[in-house]
Amino acid sequence: MSSKYIVLVTIMLAAILLVLALQFKSAQQRHHWQQDVVEVHSTEVVYQERKVDAPIQPLPIVKQYDVAWAQLGKALFKSPLLSSDNTVSCASCHDLYNGGDDGFSVSVGIKQQLGERNSPTVINSVLNFRQFWDGRSPNLESQTPEPIHNPMEMGTNWQAVIEKLNAQPGFVKSFSAVSNDGITVENIIKAIVAFEASLISQNTPIDDFLLGKADALTSQQQRGYEKFVSYGCVTCHQGRNIGGNLYQKVGRLDQVPEQLLDDVGRFEVTQNPQDKFVFKVPSLRNVALTAPYFHNGSVDNLSDAIRIMARGQLGLDLSDEDVADIEALLQSFSGDLPRSLAE
Repeated sequence: MSSKYIVLVTIMLAAILLVLALQFKSAQQRHHWQQDVVEVHSTEVVYQERKVDAPIQPLPIVKQYDVAWAQLGKALFKSPLLSSDNTVSCASCHDLYNGGDDGFSVSVGIKQQLGERNSPTVINSVLNFRQFWDGRSPNLESQTPEPIHNPMEMGTNWQAVIEKLNAQPGFVKSFSAVSNDGITVENIIKAIVAFEASLISQNTPIDDFLLGKADALTSQQQRGYEKFVSYGCVTCHQGRNIGGNLYQKVGRLDQVPEQLLDDVGRFEVTQNPQDKFVFKVPSLRNVALTAPYFHNGSVDNLSDAIRIMARGQLGLDLSDEDVADIEALLQSFSGDLPRSLAE
């Protein structure tokens, strides 16, 4: 082997290692604000599962939850005290009256800073197998601190949050009522998760239809359901949350709009080249209420999102009738929250 060849190979290997090191450093810098990881076991919520012989499953029913913990979590969820300048709350990005998101392409944090990805709905989020578009958090307990610490979102830390909560007699009393430990990081997370875990939709037409109520869907929606299944939409959008239970590439890269390729997705977490443009498949629950769509909120209309996914994922160019029927079906995926939780 010639000395020139050895030198060339050595230079190439050094270049590859340098690129990998820079990518790893970049990923570390992007998430440098992830801190104060706390293990928390959420307050028990008892669900009644409902099973049917179909790719889409009805949502479970919340049979029991700790009302005191959930109500405290609700108060924290709506409190701007969890942000550094008292301007942003969890509810700022997750409007329970309007589908559980904020209606913006990307969310707005403290100092009017724009986030990097579209805010997903918090409703039924406990049923997702992972949290965030890139799936970096395995559950709600590990997800909860991230927006609080994120400098683009709430931009604060636990010490500052606890000091502000301790200055509020109402919060001091509420925490003391549920725990002898009072206001702690663990109890803040536990309360917020107890509230979010109870946010399960009810009175959803698609669930009533799956459970045997034939007239729960219109004839057009029933046609849409047949197409949703036969065309293969249920390959990714199935189960209790009609999605939210697997990862998938955004689509065939030569078949999706360029604006959907602005984000490499899960690759930022794993640094695995196979994860480029891979995201957690979003739940379609309440999808008609959560425009705009996709990870960057770049698509305003549900009909456009249907066409993009049909072409990019299934290789299908749907007719106007197909799109209208499937869009009608997606309207039936919307449900209500109990008034005591939403208000």
